[in-house]
Amino acid sequence: MQYVKFGRTGLKVSRLCLGTMTFGLQCDERTSFAILDKAAAGGIDFLDAADVYPLGGDRSTVGRTEEIVGNWLKGKRHNFIAATKCAGKMGEKPWDEGTSRKHILDAIDGSLRRLGTEYVDLYQVHRYDPETPLDETLEALDAVVRAGKARYVGVSNWPAYKLARALGRSEIKNIARIESVQPRYNLLFRSFERDLLPLCAEEAIAVIPYNPLAGGLLTGKHKREMPPPAGTRFRLGNAGVLYQERYWHEQEFEAIEAIRKLAGDAGMNMTTMTVRWVLSNPAITAPIIGASRPEQLADTLAAAEQGKLPQDLKAKLDEITHGWRAVGAER
Repeated sequence: MQYVKFGRTGLKVSRLCLGTMTFGLQCDERTSFAILDKAAAGGIDFLDAADVYPLGGDRSTVGRTEEIVGNWLKGKRHNFIAATKCAGKMGEKPWDEGTSRKHILDAIDGSLRRLGTEYVDLYQVHRYDPETPLDETLEALDAVVRAGKARYVGVSNWPAYKLARALGRSEIKNIARIESVQPRYNLLFRSFERDLLPLCAEEAIAVIPYNPLAGGLLTGKHKREMPPPAGTRFRLGNAGVLYQERYWHEQEFEAIEAIRKLAGDAGMNMTTMTVRWVLSNPAITAPIIGASRPEQLADTLAAAEQGKLPQDLKAKLDEITHGWRAVGAER
């Protein structure tokens, strides 16, 4: 497994990051441990979670993912880079979500307790909170770093202009800087190529994109004439509705068929090829890959081994999916 520099920091991380949002709902603890074991054996030692995971769960499952990851990390914490996120709804009170100082300081303690660790390597804001002043959020993240509860801080799902403003405010106030961003990015969602990714390249911000396989659509396993199969991301409660709105459209399936043909002509697995396409963007640090079974990791691990795509193949994929560069930040 190749290691890459994490933005402008001195930290180095594995070229792939394991996402864990399936743990605790799609995957029980035993299966989750098997996935973690498979990823570790393949050289992935960068793990990403969130306090509200598992994806598609309800109030009763909130926090279960972090607990599973924490149980697996016992006795080997130093050998892994652990990242998690806050801002999602963690309770009934109005202050149990968002990025207020109150919630961030409560949330980090909850995550550390569930993960069974004294610190996380990367603490991220899961979404932008328009009801909290930006300075309050940044100062709270700075307090987390100064308390030794996180080594670095980052954001997820922030537009470029909000990230740019945060960089300026942290520089003026001499507080912990946002060192990473976690955007949605794949062949069927490319709009961040226009602003966010160039900003990150210019400011040396690490990019750890989620959804590199578009929720599994880019594996080629789904059929347009069939409804989404039970047990997949496209059928997981409210999350299933979200994923269908994002990707389950005729235009996407037409692109899938063109991509499938390209993969066949190149003698390449679709999963491996599409993850390699993400890795081929120089702004990308480490795509976040996920699984509901350990054997699903084989094709994504192969992408890291094979590295960037040949330029001619990348150009053909860019052409097929060029229209998704114009899609808005959320669909």
